Amino acid sequence: MYTAAGKINKQSLIEQYYPLVRKQAFSLKVRLPASIDVDDLIQAGVEGLLSCVERFDAEAGVAFSTYAHQRIRGAMIDELRSRDWLPRSVRRSGRELEQTIRKVEQQLGRSPEEREIAAALDMSLSDYQQLLLDTNNGLIMSYDDMLEDSPHTESAENPASQPENLFGDAELKGLLLQAIEALPEREQLVMTLYYQEELNLKEIGAVLDVTESRVSQLHSQAIKRIRARIGQYN
Repeated sequence: MYTAAGKINKQSLIEQYYPLVRKQAFSLKVRLPASIDVDDLIQAGVEGLLSCVERFDAEAGVAFSTYAHQRIRGAMIDELRSRDWLPRSVRRSGRELEQTIRKVEQQLGRSPEEREIAAALDMSLSDYQQLLLDTNNGLIMSYDDMLEDSPHTESAENPASQPENLFGDAELKGLLLQAIEALPEREQLVMTLYYQEELNLKEIGAVLDVTESRVSQLHSQAIKRIRARIGQYN
């Protein structure tokens, strides 16, 4: 990876880490609308990889591979943020749903079931589940944003209301862990398989013996519960 002069060989670096870039790109792609081109994610990831050369501090005690992994993913997410591809109406629906979940949870003193949330929204169960599907992609990115160690890009609409702008990294991660532990068992499993085991929706569906769209609904609902619970500290 280094030249005879002791400098990092960029071409060698790209060849070594390109498989990681592709893996990260396709991992994100399965969560995004069809309009997002995986090649654009790969290009952003390569640019993030190259930026590691200038930013990496060997004395910081972090392995280059670990740092590169974080920067590659961060660069892809930055690319998605810059496009602002999620419609405002979908963002608004997601926020309204989070507020409803928070209200019902406070009333019941426990995590509400789907039918209870649907009733609070004055919607049929099927319409509610469709709403979960419609808002799922944006909430995936919101969860990823909250887990980022780097400073967060503020929301153009209302930055003060965003949980990731209210807390320090350590405190936020503590709240996230508490919120995840409070999820219903099946939703906890979805989150574990999705974010820790890095299975895609289809693979999780096979594990749970449900359809891919049902996994998407469970994932969406879990993220909304998490954001609703964190939002109560605002």
